[in-house]
Amino acid sequence: MTTQNASSRPEQCPPAADLTVAVLGTGIMGAAMARNIARSGHTVRAWNRSRDKAEPLAADGVRVCDTPAEAVTGADAVLTMLYDGPAALDVMRQAAEALRPGAAWVQSTTAGIEAIGGLAEFAREHRLVFFDAPVLGTREPAEAGQLVVLAAGPGEHRPAVTPVLDAVGARTVWTGEDGAAGSATRLKLVANSWVIATTNAAGEVLALAQALGVDPLSFFDTIAGGGLDMPYLRAKAGLVLNDQLSPAQFAVNTAVKDARLIVEAGRRHGVRLDVAAASADRLARAAEAGHGDEDMAAAYFASFDDPPTS
Repeated sequence: MTTQNASSRPEQCPPAADLTVAVLGTGIMGAAMARNIARSGHTVRAWNRSRDKAEPLAADGVRVCDTPAEAVTGADAVLTMLYDGPAALDVMRQAAEALRPGAAWVQSTTAGIEAIGGLAEFAREHRLVFFDAPVLGTREPAEAGQLVVLAAGPGEHRPAVTPVLDAVGARTVWTGEDGAAGSATRLKLVANSWVIATTNAAGEVLALAQALGVDPLSFFDTIAGGGLDMPYLRAKAGLVLNDQLSPAQFAVNTAVKDARLIVEAGRRHGVRLDVAAASADRLARAAEAGHGDEDMAAAYFASFDDPPTS
């Protein structure tokens, strides 16, 4: 265990009210989170690699910035919601010169276990208070501020980020005191393994029903109200059956990345995750067939050698 000297120790985070928050990454989740933080009365600056995707946030009082450094200048908290760990680290390096020592870094990207150490090291080097804080939920709960935040970080600094977490989530599940240990990310990977497996299973059920000439609704009627019934199964199947795969709740391309992070985490810890590996392959095939920007339920199309068009 290393001990920080006074010059490298993070300063105290600011008071919990009237925060200035930088949101880096305004895709499906980041945009909704930025809006909800702004609606909670905080000053929000946002940056996205494709500025046009961030521009609509201006109507919600969010200042859209040209660079990560501009967004984080003077910020009390920085929230990253980017594609993966390397992307988060790259963007924070672009912002490095403008980061305020003592600011909180709420790292919500699903980065994977291997990336957390590098992100936490960057935080230490720049005297940021690091929170490993991925979220559970998709577009709709994100827009409603009803995400579940999985968070790890020092207890003495939590009051400073509570307003941010409360603005984006219905509840926060604290998993530990040390964000660098990645306990929140580990829980996120476990949860996502279930989500991805269930979504792929839903697609296979629909594909098999189609191949066998079975009305999918008869399947849902058969399991209704019993132990096999699941609201999530019905929701994902409904997106396929009702041709509602766009806009995505959780895109195929992102699900491919998460599935591979899950497989790699299992491999490094001596666990063979055959279902997760197959799920990653199915999602990748769906992406290759042109469904990458659609909801992950589009893994359904990977069931066919000659996929039907959506």
